[in-house]
Amino acid sequence: MNDWINNKLLPPIMKFVNTKAITALKNGMLVSLPFIMVGSVFLLLSSFPLPAVANWMNATGLTPYWTQAYNASFGVLAIFAVVGIAYNWVKDDGFEPLPAGMTALVSFFLVMRPSTPVLNAAGKTVISATQAPTMLGGFIDRTWLGGQGMIAAIIIGLLTGWAYSWFLKHHITIKLPEQVPPAVSDSFVALIPAFVIVTGWLLVYILFDVTAHTTMTQWIYQVVQTPLQGMTDSFGGVVVIALLIPFFWFFGVHGAVIVGGIMGPILQANALQNAAIFKAHGVVTAANGGHIFIQSLLDQFGTVTGSGMTIGLVVFMAFFAKSAQMKSIGRLSFVPGLFNINEPVLFGVPVVMNPLLIVPFMAMPLISMGSTYLLIKVGFLPYLNGVYIPWTTPPIISGLLVGGWKMMIWQAFVLVLSFFVYLPFARKQDQMLLAQENAAEDSEAHTKEANAAATTEHATD
Repeated sequence: MNDWINNKLLPPIMKFVNTKAITALKNGMLVSLPFIMVGSVFLLLSSFPLPAVANWMNATGLTPYWTQAYNASFGVLAIFAVVGIAYNWVKDDGFEPLPAGMTALVSFFLVMRPSTPVLNAAGKTVISATQAPTMLGGFIDRTWLGGQGMIAAIIIGLLTGWAYSWFLKHHITIKLPEQVPPAVSDSFVALIPAFVIVTGWLLVYILFDVTAHTTMTQWIYQVVQTPLQGMTDSFGGVVVIALLIPFFWFFGVHGAVIVGGIMGPILQANALQNAAIFKAHGVVTAANGGHIFIQSLLDQFGTVTGSGMTIGLVVFMAFFAKSAQMKSIGRLSFVPGLFNINEPVLFGVPVVMNPLLIVPFMAMPLISMGSTYLLIKVGFLPYLNGVYIPWTTPPIISGLLVGGWKMMIWQAFVLVLSFFVYLPFARKQDQMLLAQENAAEDSEAHTKEANAAATTEHATD
């Protein structure tokens, strides 16, 4: 089984994960990470969970300022994605990447147009969605700069990065003499690729406008992104992802990186929509279009304390194990585990390639994510608010920030549950290691006795 997985299954998966497109997508999305965190702070401030504080900020006029900061960071993540993806594609090919990122940004703006109706203070429509393209032609619609434009941004970023590199690889550029300053020379190098690429996206815009009376961005959102988000935002999606991450880790492959690189953009798009709902209404529900499976569900109930939710195993090792190996690794891993770092456990116990511990290692994320999804679905737990927090945020605190006090209590319960899920398997592993250690000590003692006897016999002779 191990040979088949290592020789047949993993190589094509790793080949796909390491393709230029997936690498550019993964690294390009990382560009937005600081701004997601900054925007999340202002999102919490603009929709503060304590009514007394929220009312005070509304009365003092602070809330509009928090909203402004949120809109300028969290609310425009598709811009960071399209620039970052094209930038990293061209950078990996060894060319100056900034012009490619700017070309992708221009292309992203080019294929969209205003489509959101304008309402007055009473909620009455002043400009309808059909009137918006002509009456608001000089405006950029923020609707498509966040989660709803994410898949379009990914497609434009990848295609623009590929096309820009193709022109440079084939030397289809304007070359200036060496005496020309590099800043000027680089601008002219980008001229031909940028012109052709922007013209190409203009033709795409015209095609969608003439044939479908819409834009590429809107069409992708309706035909591609919405179904993808729907398939992901399901119990089946939760089960598959909950099992895949520990499955890859069992063979020593970083499952969270592989699954996150592919599914991250969709889960982020779900989170962005929840964040927008939370900002607008102060609460996320099914009625106003909330998603259950967002990035925070994976982070706080699938990989919290590390992939496999190994904090229960760590607690057993640190405080109840009898073998020296498990006890020492448990004590060394306890503090890192509180900050969601568990590589010492995975490779030190080990969990990797350990058929005994793979059972709770795969079962715990499935139990945690599956039960959380169902409890949100039936209304027992609140929807997650879409706030993004650093992945090293300790549990309990993270549960409070992403879902309020109910989610905090539930997260604490799940972490306690992890101890009992791991307990019978960890105890068996501990007994096996203790037996090995005792056997090694007996063997060492026997060797010492034999050596001492031999020394005594030699001295007598």
